[in-house]
Amino acid sequence: MKKSSEPWLPGFIALGIVWGSSFLFIKWGLESLTSIGVAFGRGLIGGTTLLIYSAVTKTKLPNKFGDWLHLAVLALLLNAIPGYLFAFGEQRVSSVMAGLLNATTPLMTGIVISFAFKEQRINRDQSLGILLGFVGIASLTGAFSGLSRNSTTGVIALLGATLCYGVSFPYSKRYIGKMSYSSTALATTQVCSSAILLSPFALIIGARHAPLNSHAIWGMLLLGAMGTGVAYIWNFRNVRIAGSAVASTVTYITPVVATILGVWFLGEPFGAHQILGGLLVLLSAALVQKRIHIFNRG
Repeated sequence: MKKSSEPWLPGFIALGIVWGSSFLFIKWGLESLTSIGVAFGRGLIGGTTLLIYSAVTKTKLPNKFGDWLHLAVLALLLNAIPGYLFAFGEQRVSSVMAGLLNATTPLMTGIVISFAFKEQRINRDQSLGILLGFVGIASLTGAFSGLSRNSTTGVIALLGATLCYGVSFPYSKRYIGKMSYSSTALATTQVCSSAILLSPFALIIGARHAPLNSHAIWGMLLLGAMGTGVAYIWNFRNVRIAGSAVASTVTYITPVVATILGVWFLGEPFGAHQILGGLLVLLSAALVQKRIHIFNRG
């Protein structure tokens, strides 16, 4: 892919801030909405935002049933299930913990590839990264001291969400990468599909548990329109201008932003074991994403 001379850094930083802020917005949304309500709401608002953008840019959406089916599976893996699990998990653990555990996505991707997508092999550096990732999770969650401040159920839910992300990347490479539609068309179809898939659950289980307050309204508008809508457009632009390798490093910014906002706005605790665990998780991500080399140089 030929890189453009357009400036990419402003959009890159903006994307990191928006995705890192998502964990705070989820907390705000949960003040009035159920976990399903948060997941459905962000998909509905994000899908609407992308539909408007697609209409303005005259983007044609996929027109084959098989393509919609694959994109619906991707919507489950990238939006619907993780959206619910992150909201469910944040009812039990801090947004700081959620943001830091989100950085385990490359770890989960490496594990999934090694077991289910063997044509996409991992090397020794990536294997080391997976091992360090588990140590990082243990330190991050306080497992060495009995998870004293964290709900085991919440942590498992968050790791389940990143496992879904881990499945989505090799799945997308195998099936979605072959499609000829624009990135905007794919993102619009994917996010809209997540809202459609979650709508029956939102109706049956219920989307609210309390009257909407200003925190919940602003949190969902920002989470949906920005974090689930506009953010995709920025991400695709970053990939086009700077390349996918540079664009994917935004995952190193999001946990930092999530931590700052969680401590600042919510007064959440942040200790030495989280710093150590977070650093190990980021080192794990760098190894799994082949950004640093120990055994496999060059």
